[in-house]
Parts: sequence; structure tokens; C-alpha cells
Amino acid sequence: MPRASATSHELTRIELLAGLSGQTLALLAKRMERQEVAPGTTLVREGEPGDRFYVVFAGMLSVSQKDRGNQGVLRPGDYFGEVALTMPVPRTATVTAITPAVVASCDKATFDELLRPLFADD
Repeated sequence: MPRASATSHELTRIELLAGLSGQTLALLAKRMERQEVAPGTTLVREGEPGDRFYVVFAGMLSVSQKDRGNQGVLRPGDYFGEVALTMPVPRTATVTAITPAVVASCDKATFDELLRPLFADD
């Protein structure tokens, strides 16, 4: 099955990304891999090395930590995976689809080039 790209329109619905220039959004959309996820699918696992950044287009995903249990729910417009890409730490939580979901993700090189400035003032 061919890998689908995200669209600029989908990305503008993510508040974090909405302020990016049209050119940056178009480039990001081309590089982001869109993925439909079945309920129960784990996208990132706590403790593993992180190499992708994700945004949520549809569905609900749970965020949990071994020591602290359920940490909340991600919904359309949310994102995850940035901590392991901005700091030299492994994944800080496990993210699992609760419902059928649609996400898009990019690799670390794309994150560093196009998205890291969005996290610079944290």
C-alpha cells in the first residue's frame, strides 16, 4: 500500500503548526506520513528511543506512563513525540489508539529542520 502524505490543509488544523508559512507547511505535508491506526495500536512506547514526531488528525489516543498510569487523551489537533526529539531522553509515555485514528508523523531530520524552532522557547 503506498504511503500517503499529509495535506497542508490537514496540518493547518493543528494549532501548533497553523502559524507556519505556506511554503513550510507544503514541505512538511510532503514529508509527513499519514497513517490510519486501528484501536489498540501502540504508536510510541515509553522508554524506547524516539525518532518521529506525530500529529493527530482524527480519533482518540491514550497517553500512559508506567509509574503514573493514564495521563490523558489526545484528540484531533494534538501532537506528541516532541520530547524525545528535543531532549536526549527516551519516550516519556506510551501512546495507544483508543478509537480508529488518523495520525501523521515525520522523522527527526524533518522535525529538526522545520519544527524545532516551534519548541525553542520551552
